[in-house]
Parts: sequence; structure tokens; C-alpha cells
Amino acid sequence: MFKSRDLIAYAQAAPLGLVLLCFLVAPIIMIVIVSFWGATEFSIYPAFQFDNYAFLFGSPVTYKVFLATFKYAFITWAFTLGIGFTVAYFLAFYVRTQAMQTVLFLLCTIPFLTSNIIRMISWIPFLGRNGIANQTLMSWGVIDAPLEWLLYSDFSVILAFVHLYTLFMVVPIFNTMMRIDTSLIEAAYDNGATALQTLWHVIVPLTKPGIMIGTIFVVTLVMGDFITVRFMSGSQKANVGRLISNDISLLQYPSAAATAVVLLCTVLLVIAVLLRFVNIRKEL
Repeated sequence: MFKSRDLIAYAQAAPLGLVLLCFLVAPIIMIVIVSFWGATEFSIYPAFQFDNYAFLFGSPVTYKVFLATFKYAFITWAFTLGIGFTVAYFLAFYVRTQAMQTVLFLLCTIPFLTSNIIRMISWIPFLGRNGIANQTLMSWGVIDAPLEWLLYSDFSVILAFVHLYTLFMVVPIFNTMMRIDTSLIEAAYDNGATALQTLWHVIVPLTKPGIMIGTIFVVTLVMGDFITVRFMSGSQKANVGRLISNDISLLQYPSAAATAVVLLCTVLLVIAVLLRFVNIRKEL
């Protein structure tokens, strides 16, 4: 028998559960179903076949693209973690007043007042062959000719990723650092620990939940992003998102759905591995 308190709890959760069912679970189920359908040059037809998956796993291009996707995700994660941890550490332990912390934190969010695409393509005139970066370096005598790899390369793609997603690492790490009891840090210093030892043995372990949350945000966003790769590489590079986008533009929806299912499973596997390192629900 359900208690009245349980019924009230289920009634309160029902609207959100219904929204998730209609706008999250149902679309994913539909994508999985469509991934088994067949397609011609002009139409798609309901079926239950593994042709899309066979073609996907049988193509060497798939493995190269997934490898490039993991490469972008890992390098972006490394840079965003370094920058995000440093910024969060400064805001949490070096800014004394809460008002100033709020002001500086809001400054970090100012870029989000504009579109992601605007922030991304703003790098193009800066990094271009005749852009500000090349012109400045040549005027200083650092280089004799423009650097070709600044734009439409892996460098520009990763730079844009770091610019777009660093805040997703700053926020959870800063939130976790603000909850650290400063008496623990003082105790470490009182027992003779150096600043580096205190950072590594006290602050980093206590910040693990924030690091993992930020890692999940950054990795999943990078692995699903295709606009950044398209614009910042000049369509010379590809990731899994671009494969899906290309299939959709060619009206090959079953193939795009199969790739999306594989990407979803890959992302969920990555998240499962990350959650093995820390129990977020227990430590928050």
C-alpha cells in the first residue's frame, strides 16, 4: 500500500517525468527505431535490418572520425580543466569578498550573452592569413611570413572549443571549491604541508565532484558539436557530429540515426567510466 506521502511525491514528480518522457525518451526511442530502417536515394522505408550499422562499422572512415572526435574531446578537456581549475581556484581562495566573487564570475559569463556561432567565427578575422595575429607577429619581427596553421586547422578547432566550453568547467569546480571548509586547508599548513602538497592532497580530492561534472559537460558537448568543426576547420576536418549532419543533408535519415545511436552509446559509456572515479551523488 502506498502512503499518502508517497502519492504526493509521485504526483509532484509526474509533470517533470511526463516532460522527460515526451521530449527525451520518446525521441531517443524513435531515433533507435529509424536507425534500422532502409533508405534509397529518394525515400526511406520502414524495415528491420542492420545495413546501416554494417556499413557504419565496416567503413574505415568511421574509426578515423571517432578517433578525431576523441582527440578533440581529450585535448579540449585538458585545456579547459587547466584553465577552469585555475580560474575557480583564484575566485574561491584569492578573492576575499563575496560581492567581488560575484562580479568576477559574472564577467566570465559575459560571452554567453552572444550566440555560440558569433563567438566562434569571431576568431576567423583574428587568426586568418591577413588577420590580427599574423600581422602583429610580423610587425614584431617574430615571423617572416603568415602562419598558415592558425586557421582552418586542428589548432583553430580546439581553440574555439576551449573558448566556448571553458565556463562549463569553471562553474562546477568553483561551486565545489566554495564548499570546502577552510579549516582543512589551515590544518594542512599547520602540519607542515607546502602549498603544492595542500593543493594536491586536500583541495584536488575535495574538488573531484566538480571536476567530474565539468568533465562530463565538456566531453559530451565537444563530442556532439559539429558546427565548430565545420567552420573553424574550413570543412577540412570531421567529427561524428559532421557525419550525422552530412547524412541529414543528403536525406539519409536511417544512416544518420544509426550514427547518432552509436555516438549516444559512446558518450554514455564515457560518462559511466567517469562516474566510476567518484560518486557524485554521495560527495555533493
